[in-house]
Amino acid sequence: MLYTYGPLANGGDYRYLLSKHMRSIRILLVAVLLSLPMTYHAQTPSTLAAAWEKDHISRHFPSDIRHSDVKKYIEEIAAMGIRTEQVGRSFGGREIYQMEWGSGPLKVFMWSQMHGDETTATPALIDMFAYLQKHREIDWVREIGEKMTIRAVPMLNPDGAELFQRRNLQGIDINRDAQNLATPEARLLKRLRDEWSPAIGFNLHNQNDLTLAGRGTKQATISFLVVFGDAQKTRTPGHLRNEKVVASMITALREFIPGNIGRYADEWTPSAFGDNFGAWGTPAILIETGGLFGKDEKFLVKLNFVAFLTALHTIAAGRENNYDPELYRTLPENAFGNVAHLVFRGGTIVNRAATTTIAQGDIPIIYERRRASFVPTGRIAAISFPSPIRGFIEYDARDYFVVHRFGITRLGEIGEFNFYKKSRSIQWDSDDFDRKFPPDAVFAGGKWIKGEGLVPKLTK
Repeated sequence: MLYTYGPLANGGDYRYLLSKHMRSIRILLVAVLLSLPMTYHAQTPSTLAAAWEKDHISRHFPSDIRHSDVKKYIEEIAAMGIRTEQVGRSFGGREIYQMEWGSGPLKVFMWSQMHGDETTATPALIDMFAYLQKHREIDWVREIGEKMTIRAVPMLNPDGAELFQRRNLQGIDINRDAQNLATPEARLLKRLRDEWSPAIGFNLHNQNDLTLAGRGTKQATISFLVVFGDAQKTRTPGHLRNEKVVASMITALREFIPGNIGRYADEWTPSAFGDNFGAWGTPAILIETGGLFGKDEKFLVKLNFVAFLTALHTIAAGRENNYDPELYRTLPENAFGNVAHLVFRGGTIVNRAATTTIAQGDIPIIYERRRASFVPTGRIAAISFPSPIRGFIEYDARDYFVVHRFGITRLGEIGEFNFYKKSRSIQWDSDDFDRKFPPDAVFAGGKWIKGEGLVPKLTK
């Protein structure tokens, strides 16, 4: 009778009574919800990014991290209650550490910096473990800990990291030593896998920041590869699961880098660890971090943090089947095109060392991978006019003579130049040239050290 409209005996109306009761119920529900402990937080890409901004404990730019910094981070997270241990030593005798979090039956193994100059994932792993421990009472974090145990080696090649070089102290690429096992680092990695038999592996690297996502102009800021475990490229159940897990990471990262996600080449490499992990029973996901013009290294750490936690949450919640593997399979493949970090367009090149050589040309500059605290070293990648090479930054030098600061403008030389306005009358063979004819602008060490703004930047 409550839902029958009409007059009440006391002159009221059932509709009024229903409305009054519904308002009371809504108020009661809100009060109950507000009284509950706030243990559940929405886990979205944007909230994960905000969490990294708020909670990350890594302090250095990734490329500036040395082995001593990792030791301090390990001590810091151990003090938080995270299980850590020294599991081996490098060829040079430096300690190699492993972190562990969670107590669930599904085993996940992650490793970073087997190439010493590929650094982004190292602080991202440190930050992820610290976040999981700090927020272990949040529902979705607790679920990860109950469903899986995560182990990670944050710096497998500490000798290479110390020297900021790809190979170890023996001059061997550890990621091509999965069969020969000539390095102590490779032997350790295989032992850690064999003794534990994880179900999933994450192989974490950096790629050249000029890598493109497809044949367009967008950098491949992050590239994925679901690694096959044999030359026949057999899609096992573990491989298919990993494709779906990668699809979840792609979905999350597209909020930050739409169009900047690529797919790494999937040829079988019998000497590589990712391929062999699959052959040994641990299907692996390769994550390669590239670059994004205008963003620094810490932005890339944040992307890794978001990707890692998205993947772990997807697996723990059993949500892999919510994602279509075609999202991964149809990613644009990594490509290498006509692209440079910067290009000087149309300047008149004067080689004072040759005294007579004057020609118009475009000069693309490519910078070497380096530590963030080091002065960047760029080298001339080509000289032609017009050049098909595109630059992330381009300058219009048509109104300037361009003179190499230390010698002749030629392929492979350091990309540092003096610029002289063409409106000036300049005697190139003057004995007292530097005093009589100072440059209008000087570009050195990756920046303008004189005359910034005189040589106009081209709009893209």
